[in-house]
Amino acid sequence: MTPVAATSAPPRDRISARVGALTPSATLAVDARAKALRAAGRSVIGFGAGEPDFPTPRFVVEAAAAACAEPENHRYTPAAGLPELRAAVAGRRGSWVEGSDVLITNGGKQAVYQALATVVDPGDEVLVPAPFWTTYPEAVRLAGGIPVPVPASADDGYLPTPDSLEAARTGRTRALLWCSPSNPTGAVAPEPLVEAIGRWASDSGLWVIADEIYEHLVYDDTRHVSMPDVVPALRDTCIVVNGVAKTYAMTGWRVGWLHGPRDVVAAATRLQSHLSSNVNNVAQRAAVAALTGPGDGLRDMLTAFDRRRHVACEALNSIEGVHCPTPRGAFYVFASVHGILGRDLCGRRIDTSADLAEALLDHAEVAVVPGEAFGAPGHLRLSYALGDDQLHEGLGRIRDLLSTGS
Repeated sequence: MTPVAATSAPPRDRISARVGALTPSATLAVDARAKALRAAGRSVIGFGAGEPDFPTPRFVVEAAAAACAEPENHRYTPAAGLPELRAAVAGRRGSWVEGSDVLITNGGKQAVYQALATVVDPGDEVLVPAPFWTTYPEAVRLAGGIPVPVPASADDGYLPTPDSLEAARTGRTRALLWCSPSNPTGAVAPEPLVEAIGRWASDSGLWVIADEIYEHLVYDDTRHVSMPDVVPALRDTCIVVNGVAKTYAMTGWRVGWLHGPRDVVAAATRLQSHLSSNVNNVAQRAAVAALTGPGDGLRDMLTAFDRRRHVACEALNSIEGVHCPTPRGAFYVFASVHGILGRDLCGRRIDTSADLAEALLDHAEVAVVPGEAFGAPGHLRLSYALGDDQLHEGLGRIRDLLSTGS
Protein backbone atom coordinates (compact mmCIF):
# COMPACT_ATOMS: atom_id res chain seq x y z
CA MET A 1 0.00 0.00 0.00
CA THR A 2 1.45 3.33 -1.01
CA PRO A 3 1.92 5.67 1.98
CA VAL A 4 0.05 8.94 1.87
CA ALA A 5 2.41 11.87 1.64
CA ALA A 6 2.26 14.21 4.63
CA THR A 7 0.99 17.67 3.89
CA SER A 8 2.44 20.64 5.68
CA ALA A 9 0.18 23.17 7.33
CA PRO A 10 -0.14 26.47 5.51
CA PRO A 11 2.19 29.15 6.85
CA ARG A 12 0.74 31.57 9.35
CA ASP A 13 1.96 34.47 11.41
CA ARG A 14 3.74 33.61 14.62
CA ILE A 15 1.46 35.93 16.59
CA SER A 16 -2.29 35.49 16.70
CA ALA A 17 -4.29 38.00 14.69
CA ARG A 18 -6.20 38.97 17.84
CA VAL A 19 -3.10 39.96 19.80
CA GLY A 20 -1.05 41.05 16.81
CA ALA A 21 -3.60 43.72 15.99
CA LEU A 22 -3.27 45.38 19.41
CA THR A 23 -1.50 48.71 19.70
CA PRO A 24 0.52 49.35 22.86
CA SER A 25 -0.86 51.72 25.47
CA ALA A 26 0.18 55.16 24.26
CA THR A 27 0.22 56.65 27.73
CA LEU A 28 2.41 53.89 29.16
CA ALA A 29 4.67 54.05 26.09
CA VAL A 30 5.20 57.80 26.54
CA ASP A 31 5.89 57.31 30.24
CA ALA A 32 8.36 54.48 29.53
CA ARG A 33 10.23 56.57 26.95
CA ALA A 34 10.44 59.52 29.35
CA LYS A 35 11.85 57.27 32.10
CA ALA A 36 14.36 55.73 29.70
CA LEU A 37 15.58 59.16 28.62
CA ARG A 38 15.89 60.25 32.24
CA ALA A 39 17.88 57.11 32.99
CA ALA A 40 20.18 58.09 30.12
CA GLY A 41 20.85 61.43 31.80
CA ARG A 42 18.35 63.70 30.06
CA SER A 43 16.16 65.97 32.18
CA VAL A 44 12.85 64.86 30.70
CA ILE A 45 9.64 65.98 32.39
CA GLY A 46 6.83 63.52 31.89
CA PHE A 47 3.20 64.66 31.51
CA GLY A 48 2.21 61.27 30.14
CA ALA A 49 1.14 58.88 32.87
CA GLY A 50 -2.10 59.29 34.80
CA GLU A 51 -0.53 58.66 38.17
CA PRO A 52 -0.75 60.80 41.32
CA ASP A 53 2.63 61.97 42.57
CA PHE A 54 1.47 61.48 46.17
CA PRO A 55 2.43 58.43 48.22
CA THR A 56 -0.21 55.92 49.23
CA PRO A 57 -1.62 57.06 52.62
CA ARG A 58 0.44 55.72 55.53
CA PHE A 59 -2.48 53.98 57.24
CA VAL A 60 -3.07 51.99 54.04
CA VAL A 61 0.58 50.94 53.88
CA GLU A 62 0.49 49.97 57.54
CA ALA A 63 -2.59 47.82 56.94
CA ALA A 64 -0.75 46.05 54.13
CA ALA A 65 2.32 45.50 56.31
CA ALA A 66 0.16 43.94 59.00
CA ALA A 67 -1.58 41.76 56.41
CA CYS A 68 1.76 40.36 55.26
CA ALA A 69 2.17 38.68 58.64
CA GLU A 70 -1.20 36.92 58.51
CA PRO A 71 -0.92 33.36 57.11
CA GLU A 72 -4.44 33.52 55.69
CA ASN A 73 -3.17 36.08 53.21
CA HIS A 74 -0.49 33.67 52.00
CA ARG A 75 -3.09 31.36 50.45
CA TYR A 76 -5.63 31.34 47.66
CA THR A 77 -8.82 33.20 48.46
CA PRO A 78 -12.13 33.40 46.55
CA ALA A 79 -11.72 34.47 42.92
CA ALA A 80 -14.41 37.12 43.38
CA GLY A 81 -12.40 38.84 46.11
CA LEU A 82 -12.20 39.01 49.88
CA PRO A 83 -15.70 39.26 51.37
CA GLU A 84 -14.60 42.26 53.45
CA LEU A 85 -13.52 44.18 50.37
CA ARG A 86 -16.59 43.26 48.35
CA ALA A 87 -18.75 44.45 51.26
CA ALA A 88 -16.76 47.70 51.52
CA VAL A 89 -17.28 48.40 47.82
CA ALA A 90 -20.99 47.63 48.06
CA GLY A 91 -21.34 49.79 51.15
CA ARG A 92 -20.24 52.84 49.21
CA ARG A 93 -22.87 52.31 46.52
CA GLY A 94 -26.11 52.26 48.49
CA SER A 95 -28.62 49.62 49.41
CA TRP A 96 -29.15 48.43 45.83
CA VAL A 97 -25.64 46.92 45.62
CA GLU A 98 -24.64 43.94 47.77
CA GLY A 99 -21.28 42.27 48.23
CA SER A 100 -22.36 39.40 45.99
CA ASP A 101 -22.82 41.93 43.17
CA VAL A 102 -19.10 42.86 43.27
CA LEU A 103 -16.03 41.30 41.63
CA ILE A 104 -12.54 42.42 42.70
CA THR A 105 -10.11 42.62 39.77
CA ASN A 106 -6.44 43.29 39.10
CA GLY A 107 -6.96 47.00 38.57
CA GLY A 108 -9.65 48.90 36.74
CA LYS A 109 -8.18 47.98 33.36
CA GLN A 110 -8.88 44.29 33.93
CA ALA A 111 -12.38 45.18 35.11
CA VAL A 112 -13.04 46.98 31.81
CA TYR A 113 -11.83 43.99 29.80
CA GLN A 114 -13.78 41.43 31.83
CA ALA A 115 -16.97 43.48 31.66
CA LEU A 116 -16.72 43.64 27.88
CA ALA A 117 -15.72 39.99 27.54
CA THR A 118 -18.74 38.98 29.59
CA VAL A 119 -21.44 40.79 27.59
CA VAL A 120 -19.94 41.33 24.10
CA ASP A 121 -19.93 38.67 21.37
CA PRO A 122 -17.89 38.71 18.15
CA GLY A 123 -19.31 41.27 15.75
CA ASP A 124 -21.12 43.30 18.40
CA GLU A 125 -20.60 47.05 18.16
CA VAL A 126 -19.67 49.12 21.21
CA LEU A 127 -20.15 52.89 21.18
CA VAL A 128 -17.04 54.66 22.49
CA PRO A 129 -17.40 58.44 22.97
CA ALA A 130 -14.30 60.21 21.70
CA PRO A 131 -11.94 61.50 22.99
CA PHE A 132 -11.54 58.13 24.73
CA TRP A 133 -9.04 56.38 26.99
CA THR A 134 -6.55 54.51 24.81
CA THR A 135 -7.43 51.09 26.26
CA TYR A 136 -11.15 51.17 25.46
CA PRO A 137 -11.01 50.31 21.73
CA GLU A 138 -8.40 47.61 22.31
CA ALA A 139 -10.44 46.01 25.10
CA VAL A 140 -13.49 45.99 22.82
CA ARG A 141 -11.48 44.28 20.07
CA LEU A 142 -10.08 41.71 22.49
CA ALA A 143 -13.66 40.80 23.38
CA GLY A 144 -14.40 40.31 19.67
CA GLY A 145 -16.39 43.50 19.41
CA ILE A 146 -16.13 46.46 17.06
CA PRO A 147 -15.42 49.85 18.65
CA VAL A 148 -17.49 52.67 17.15
CA PRO A 149 -16.11 56.12 18.06
CA VAL A 150 -18.68 58.84 18.69
CA PRO A 151 -16.77 62.15 18.43
CA ALA A 152 -17.48 65.14 20.65
CA SER A 153 -15.72 68.47 20.32
CA ALA A 154 -14.65 71.14 22.77
CA ASP A 155 -17.80 73.05 21.75
CA ASP A 156 -19.79 70.11 23.16
CA GLY A 157 -17.69 70.03 26.32
CA TYR A 158 -16.14 66.82 24.92
CA LEU A 159 -19.38 65.05 25.89
CA PRO A 160 -21.71 63.02 23.64
CA THR A 161 -25.44 63.57 23.50
CA PRO A 162 -28.30 61.09 23.14
CA ASP A 163 -28.71 62.33 19.57
CA SER A 164 -25.08 61.73 18.63
CA LEU A 165 -25.17 58.28 20.22
CA GLU A 166 -28.44 57.43 18.47
CA ALA A 167 -26.93 58.48 15.15
CA ALA A 168 -24.12 55.95 15.69
CA ARG A 169 -26.40 53.11 16.85
CA THR A 170 -27.11 50.24 14.48
CA GLY A 171 -28.83 46.88 14.73
CA ARG A 172 -25.49 45.41 15.89
CA THR A 173 -24.90 47.90 18.73
CA ARG A 174 -24.57 46.03 22.01
CA ALA A 175 -23.11 48.46 24.53
CA LEU A 176 -21.97 51.98 25.42
CA LEU A 177 -18.66 52.64 27.15
CA TRP A 178 -19.17 55.63 29.45
CA CYS A 179 -16.51 57.52 31.41
CA SER A 180 -17.23 60.57 33.59
CA PRO A 181 -15.09 62.24 34.86
CA SER A 182 -13.28 61.65 31.62
CA ASN A 183 -9.83 60.52 30.74
CA PRO A 184 -8.42 62.27 28.69
CA THR A 185 -10.45 65.49 28.80
CA GLY A 186 -11.40 65.94 32.45
CA ALA A 187 -14.98 66.58 31.34
CA VAL A 188 -17.71 65.76 33.87
CA ALA A 189 -21.22 65.08 32.58
CA PRO A 190 -23.95 67.03 34.42
CA GLU A 191 -26.87 65.11 35.90
CA PRO A 192 -29.43 65.99 33.20
CA LEU A 193 -27.10 64.63 30.50
CA VAL A 194 -26.25 61.50 32.50
CA GLU A 195 -29.95 60.83 33.04
CA ALA A 196 -30.84 61.47 29.40
CA ILE A 197 -28.13 59.12 28.11
CA GLY A 198 -29.04 56.50 30.70
CA ARG A 199 -32.69 56.57 29.67
CA TRP A 200 -31.70 56.40 25.99
CA ALA A 201 -29.49 53.36 26.67
CA SER A 202 -32.22 51.66 28.70
CA ASP A 203 -34.90 52.35 26.09
CA SER A 204 -32.53 51.09 23.38
CA GLY A 205 -31.84 47.84 25.22
CA LEU A 206 -28.09 48.50 25.43
CA TRP A 207 -25.55 47.56 28.03
CA VAL A 208 -23.61 50.40 29.67
CA ILE A 209 -20.10 49.86 31.01
CA ALA A 210 -19.57 52.91 33.24
CA ASP A 211 -15.96 53.65 34.19
CA GLU A 212 -16.05 55.70 37.40
CA ILE A 213 -12.37 55.50 38.37
CA TYR A 214 -12.16 59.32 38.73
CA GLU A 215 -15.47 59.77 40.58
CA HIS A 216 -13.93 61.54 43.61
CA LEU A 217 -11.60 63.80 41.61
CA VAL A 218 -13.92 66.72 40.86
CA TYR A 219 -13.51 70.45 41.45
CA ASP A 220 -15.46 73.59 42.33
CA ASP A 221 -19.15 72.76 42.63
CA THR A 222 -18.94 69.87 40.16
CA ARG A 223 -20.58 66.61 41.21
CA HIS A 224 -20.01 63.16 39.80
CA VAL A 225 -23.27 61.43 38.89
CA SER A 226 -23.46 57.66 38.55
CA MET A 227 -25.75 56.60 35.72
CA PRO A 228 -27.47 53.66 37.49
CA ASP A 229 -28.15 55.90 40.49
CA VAL A 230 -30.23 58.35 38.46
CA VAL A 231 -31.70 55.78 36.05
CA PRO A 232 -32.71 52.78 38.19
CA ALA A 233 -34.22 51.07 35.12
CA LEU A 234 -30.66 50.69 33.81
CA ARG A 235 -29.35 48.68 36.78
CA ASP A 236 -30.04 45.34 35.15
CA THR A 237 -27.97 46.26 32.08
CA CYS A 238 -25.18 48.36 33.62
CA ILE A 239 -21.72 47.33 34.82
CA VAL A 240 -19.85 49.89 36.91
CA VAL A 241 -16.03 49.81 36.94
CA ASN A 242 -13.87 51.46 39.60
CA GLY A 243 -10.80 50.98 41.79
CA VAL A 244 -8.46 52.50 44.35
CA ALA A 245 -5.71 53.59 41.93
CA LYS A 246 -6.49 57.27 41.39
CA THR A 247 -8.39 58.27 44.53
CA TYR A 248 -5.88 56.79 46.98
CA ALA A 249 -2.64 57.08 44.96
CA MET A 250 -2.52 53.28 44.67
CA THR A 251 -1.81 52.77 40.96
CA GLY A 252 0.83 50.13 41.66
CA TRP A 253 -1.32 48.10 44.04
CA ARG A 254 -3.54 46.88 41.20
CA VAL A 255 -6.94 46.63 42.88
CA GLY A 256 -10.07 47.43 40.94
CA TRP A 257 -13.59 46.08 40.78
CA LEU A 258 -16.78 45.88 38.84
CA HIS A 259 -20.32 45.56 40.06
CA GLY A 260 -23.50 44.84 38.17
CA PRO A 261 -26.28 42.30 37.73
CA ARG A 262 -25.57 39.16 39.73
CA ASP A 263 -25.56 36.79 36.76
CA VAL A 264 -23.05 38.98 34.94
CA VAL A 265 -20.80 39.23 38.00
CA ALA A 266 -20.97 35.44 38.41
CA ALA A 267 -19.98 34.95 34.77
CA ALA A 268 -17.14 37.47 35.00
CA THR A 269 -15.97 35.70 38.15
CA ARG A 270 -15.82 32.39 36.28
CA LEU A 271 -13.68 34.11 33.65
CA GLN A 272 -11.36 35.51 36.30
CA SER A 273 -11.05 32.12 38.00
CA HIS A 274 -9.32 30.87 34.84
CA LEU A 275 -7.58 34.12 33.95
CA SER A 276 -5.85 35.20 37.15
CA SER A 277 -7.59 33.63 40.18
CA ASN A 278 -7.81 35.98 43.14
CA VAL A 279 -6.25 39.43 43.39
CA ASN A 280 -3.21 39.79 45.64
CA ASN A 281 -4.55 39.38 49.18
CA VAL A 282 -2.25 41.94 50.80
CA ALA A 283 -3.29 44.54 48.23
CA GLN A 284 -6.94 43.69 48.89
CA ARG A 285 -6.43 44.22 52.63
CA ALA A 286 -4.84 47.58 51.81
CA ALA A 287 -7.86 48.46 49.68
CA VAL A 288 -10.22 47.63 52.56
CA ALA A 289 -8.26 50.10 54.70
CA ALA A 290 -8.41 52.74 51.98
CA LEU A 291 -12.18 52.45 51.51
CA THR A 292 -13.00 52.41 55.21
CA GLY A 293 -10.38 54.86 56.51
CA PRO A 294 -10.16 58.67 56.74
CA GLY A 295 -10.21 60.76 53.57
CA ASP A 296 -7.49 63.26 54.50
CA GLY A 297 -5.19 62.12 51.70
CA LEU A 298 -7.85 62.70 49.07
CA ARG A 299 -8.54 66.22 50.33
CA ASP A 300 -4.83 67.06 50.17
CA MET A 301 -4.57 65.69 46.62
CA LEU A 302 -7.63 67.59 45.46
CA THR A 303 -6.25 70.84 46.83
CA ALA A 304 -3.01 70.34 44.92
CA PHE A 305 -4.69 69.15 41.73
CA ASP A 306 -7.11 72.09 41.81
CA ARG A 307 -4.20 74.51 41.97
CA ARG A 308 -2.25 72.72 39.26
CA ARG A 309 -5.11 72.56 36.74
CA HIS A 310 -5.41 76.34 36.81
CA VAL A 311 -1.65 76.75 36.45
CA ALA A 312 -1.63 74.37 33.47
CA CYS A 313 -4.58 75.99 31.71
CA GLU A 314 -3.24 79.51 32.21
CA ALA A 315 0.19 78.58 30.85
CA LEU A 316 -1.13 76.71 27.83
CA ASN A 317 -3.73 79.34 26.94
CA SER A 318 -1.00 81.96 26.92
CA ILE A 319 0.55 80.24 23.89
CA GLU A 320 -0.61 81.43 20.48
CA GLY A 321 -2.41 78.62 18.66
CA VAL A 322 -3.27 76.63 21.80
CA HIS A 323 -6.72 76.43 23.39
CA CYS A 324 -7.13 74.58 26.69
CA PRO A 325 -10.57 74.34 28.37
CA THR A 326 -10.51 74.14 32.16
CA PRO A 327 -11.26 70.53 33.18
CA ARG A 328 -13.87 69.87 35.86
CA GLY A 329 -12.53 66.49 36.98
CA ALA A 330 -9.72 63.90 36.87
CA PHE A 331 -6.16 65.32 36.58
CA TYR A 332 -5.66 66.00 32.88
CA VAL A 333 -5.82 68.97 30.57
CA PHE A 334 -6.71 68.34 26.95
CA ALA A 335 -5.42 71.17 24.81
CA SER A 336 -6.29 71.86 21.19
CA VAL A 337 -3.15 72.63 19.16
CA HIS A 338 -4.89 73.04 15.81
CA GLY A 339 -3.58 76.60 15.67
CA ILE A 340 0.00 75.32 15.64
CA LEU A 341 -0.39 72.64 12.99
CA GLY A 342 1.09 73.57 9.64
CA ARG A 343 3.87 75.64 11.19
CA ASP A 344 7.60 74.96 11.11
CA LEU A 345 9.21 74.13 14.42
CA CYS A 346 12.91 73.50 14.94
CA GLY A 347 13.44 73.04 11.23
CA ARG A 348 10.55 70.63 10.63
CA ARG A 349 6.94 71.04 9.60
CA ILE A 350 4.36 70.16 12.24
CA ASP A 351 1.37 68.61 10.52
CA THR A 352 -0.11 66.52 13.36
CA SER A 353 -0.29 66.54 17.13
CA ALA A 354 1.90 63.41 17.00
CA ASP A 355 4.55 65.49 15.19
CA LEU A 356 4.24 68.15 17.86
CA ALA A 357 4.56 65.68 20.72
CA GLU A 358 7.71 64.27 19.15
CA ALA A 359 9.19 67.75 18.71
CA LEU A 360 8.43 68.63 22.34
CA LEU A 361 10.23 65.53 23.52
CA ASP A 362 13.22 66.01 21.23
CA HIS A 363 13.70 69.75 21.67
CA ALA A 364 12.11 70.67 25.02
CA GLU A 365 12.55 67.33 26.79
CA VAL A 366 8.87 67.27 27.70
CA ALA A 367 6.77 64.12 27.25
CA VAL A 368 3.08 64.56 26.39
CA VAL A 369 0.54 62.25 24.74
CA PRO A 370 -0.78 63.23 21.30
CA GLY A 371 -4.49 63.31 20.63
CA GLU A 372 -4.25 60.57 18.02
CA ALA A 373 -3.99 58.09 20.90
CA PHE A 374 -7.42 59.21 22.17
CA GLY A 375 -9.25 59.38 18.87
CA ALA A 376 -8.90 63.17 18.80
CA PRO A 377 -6.08 64.35 16.49
CA GLY A 378 -4.99 67.93 16.93
CA HIS A 379 -4.82 67.77 20.73
CA LEU A 380 -2.31 67.06 23.47
CA ARG A 381 -3.08 65.47 26.82
CA LEU A 382 -1.02 66.53 29.80
CA SER A 383 -1.39 65.03 33.25
CA TYR A 384 -0.94 67.56 36.03
CA ALA A 385 -0.52 64.81 38.62
CA LEU A 386 3.16 65.64 39.04
CA GLY A 387 5.07 67.85 41.45
CA ASP A 388 4.60 71.63 41.33
CA ASP A 389 8.22 72.33 40.45
CA GLN A 390 8.15 69.93 37.52
CA LEU A 391 4.77 71.27 36.42
CA HIS A 392 6.05 74.85 36.24
CA GLU A 393 9.33 73.84 34.60
CA GLY A 394 7.66 71.63 32.01
CA LEU A 395 5.02 74.20 31.09
CA GLY A 396 7.73 76.83 30.80
CA ARG A 397 9.66 74.63 28.38
CA ILE A 398 6.56 74.10 26.24
CA ARG A 399 5.79 77.82 26.19
CA ASP A 400 9.36 78.75 25.32
CA LEU A 401 9.64 76.27 22.46
CA LEU A 402 6.27 77.06 20.92
CA SER A 403 6.70 80.81 21.33
CA THR A 404 10.17 81.00 19.77
CA GLY A 405 9.85 78.11 17.33
CA SER A 406 13.40 77.00 17.93
